[in-house]
Amino acid sequence: LVLGESGTGKELVAQAIHYNSLRADKPFVKVNCAALPETILESELFGHEKGAFTGALSARKGRFELAAGGTIFLDEVGDFSPATQIRLLRVIQEREFEHVGGTETIKADVRIIAATNRDLLKLIDEGSFREDLYYRLNVFPIHLPPLRERKTDIPLLADHFVGKYSALNHRDIRRISTPAIDMLMSYHWPGNVRELENCIERAVLVSNDNVIHGHHLPPTLQTAEASGTGASGSLQDQLDNLERDVITDALKSARGNAAKAAQILGITERIMGLRLKKFSIDYRRFRPQRQRRAAGAQDDGI
Repeated sequence: LVLGESGTGKELVAQAIHYNSLRADKPFVKVNCAALPETILESELFGHEKGAFTGALSARKGRFELAAGGTIFLDEVGDFSPATQIRLLRVIQEREFEHVGGTETIKADVRIIAATNRDLLKLIDEGSFREDLYYRLNVFPIHLPPLRERKTDIPLLADHFVGKYSALNHRDIRRISTPAIDMLMSYHWPGNVRELENCIERAVLVSNDNVIHGHHLPPTLQTAEASGTGASGSLQDQLDNLERDVITDALKSARGNAAKAAQILGITERIMGLRLKKFSIDYRRFRPQRQRRAAGAQDDGI
């Protein structure tokens, strides 16, 4: 049973459990219980026979059959009706079920991962959720805190989503700039992991190079209140800070090669040298450790 606010990544946890288990080569089937009308939810879960109800023109397998040998993920299980709760309880206890309108017993070999953003104990007190079903589901509870309470996960999740959406959109986004990471870390993420995923997808789509910068992030992250980067100092001070960040990002991409960084930025090596001196940036610290030792006091001609 995975518990947490909406958007905290409950489906990601369910997928991680499935794909790191002995069932990894079998289906992972997701059911968004809150999105399905009660009139068709039982049919979706357990399947139906021809003529079981109006519109049932042929027999159909349900999600439990489609997940045979694998995992079924029941999202928002707290929205189940009393009748569906009883049928789910039977599947867990007896490991069998029947199609809606059918009499043949079907064996269920499936791992059940349920998730909800609701307080099931409160629903039990109100009489809208079965206590016996709760204890059957709650064998191994996983509590997911909201993203604002686990900020250290943000860079890892962001990198994961960069890789995912770079591949989907045939882009070559290699990393997220340090200032952009700072903005992600400063934001309060009311929409949790889902909002972060949408944010990174947008950034991948609008980025015109292989690095995601702060200006690629949504406007909500670029306000002073959201990013914690309220105006301080003169306009020139803020422009200098921006220029320093851009140069630093270029040096990271060039692995400490100042001449290559200058080429990336479209400036001359002389201008790069002046900027490095102005901002007291030692380009050699961006080199791999072994290369720094070998290079010693040598430079790139700047």
